[in-house]
Amino acid sequence: MNHTPQKPAPAAPGGTRETARVLSGLREAALSGLRPPPAAHPLIGESWMRVLRLGLDPDRGAPARLLPLDELEHRRRTSPLAAVLPTLREGLVSVADAARHIMVVTDADGRVLWRDGNARVRLEADRIGLEPGSSWAEESVGTNGIGTALVTGRPVRVHSAEHFVRSHHSWTCAAAPLHDPRDGRLLGVVDVSGPAATVHPATARLVASVARLGESELRERHLETIERLRAVAAPLLCRLGGARAVAIDRSGWTAAVTGMPPPGRLALPENFGTGSRRIPALGPCTVEPLPDGWLIRLDEVCPPGPGDAPPVTGVALDLRRPGRPTLTVTGGTGDWTQPLSPRHAEMLYALARRPAGRSAAQLAADLFGDPSRTVTVRAEMSRLRRTLAGVLDHRPYRFADGVDVRLLAPDHPGDLLPRSTAPLVVAARRAEDGPAPSRPPRPGS
Repeated sequence: MNHTPQKPAPAAPGGTRETARVLSGLREAALSGLRPPPAAHPLIGESWMRVLRLGLDPDRGAPARLLPLDELEHRRRTSPLAAVLPTLREGLVSVADAARHIMVVTDADGRVLWRDGNARVRLEADRIGLEPGSSWAEESVGTNGIGTALVTGRPVRVHSAEHFVRSHHSWTCAAAPLHDPRDGRLLGVVDVSGPAATVHPATARLVASVARLGESELRERHLETIERLRAVAAPLLCRLGGARAVAIDRSGWTAAVTGMPPPGRLALPENFGTGSRRIPALGPCTVEPLPDGWLIRLDEVCPPGPGDAPPVTGVALDLRRPGRPTLTVTGGTGDWTQPLSPRHAEMLYALARRPAGRSAAQLAADLFGDPSRTVTVRAEMSRLRRTLAGVLDHRPYRFADGVDVRLLAPDHPGDLLPRSTAPLVVAARRAEDGPAPSRPPRPGS
């Protein structure tokens, strides 16, 4: 799936009093229980509806709770965005400072990790709670550039009364999400915010362009890490005499392999480390440390075969958190949870909705509205089946026999995979198909 940020949503024209009045009228219509009038941009109108369902106070939002300093520092150290922070600053801080704006970078939870730019505007931002450690997710402060970009996975500009909370109406913000270029996982958001009177129409395009630049740098850094790891691992693998082994980076991406087909990315259990381990896709293994990765030797206790590992007994597809889909696998090599890319979440949702299975053409229609796109479907399903060993079967594509499937959907259909444009998901969001059923256990599971 292509996770390049989409074109920023059109914004309301200018920062005039008339614009603010019109936006305020649209917001009041939404608060009164009416669906937003057609003049409201769909991204904004849908966000208002989500926030209304949360019961957020439209005047004050939720009580502010800052992260403790040690937790904030931990998130900064472990965030993949720390590596590209200089690139984001170089592209945005000087522009933001000159325009009386600030640049904000958050993690995937909407927590502000870094803030830079105009000193006076930073003081004004403190008054509305836009400070390091604060949460700017929609459930905390309603419709805003950061939180709405996290939910939709798209660049968005939120101007004046498009903000749900009244105290933010004097502000404008342009935000763009940053994704892991390897698997589409959402890493966080970069945002430029400031007084509404100083808004410039080009800001949203600039923020989206700098976000794409940051993603490109992340991709280059990943390739460099894999190449360094491969250079270290290749001589070690050559000395193993044909034994099955693989070198992976800390995230499970394969750098080198011997004695077996390349496994792609490995889903690693929590607290993964050295010693005797059991890996979902490989079975019993011995793990040794490498610089920036691991050397994994497959145990040769018995001939390799499909019965090497105990079977998977259940999976839970959790779509309750907008923009944060996960899959939890039970049985086999133990319980483990894996975040899902947007495309893989759509595919697993389609299979959970159709327990009898789907052909490649049917899945292509579910996902793209075009049954001819079978090549894309087969490629994605191949990657997904390698990652989720023992979970999926094919001919037709379906969850494997004996696997109990639980689909944990949002309470409201409108919150289902909000960034997805797959026809099956769009129809479910409109409640045209009714609630998505859980799959009953099969006999003997």
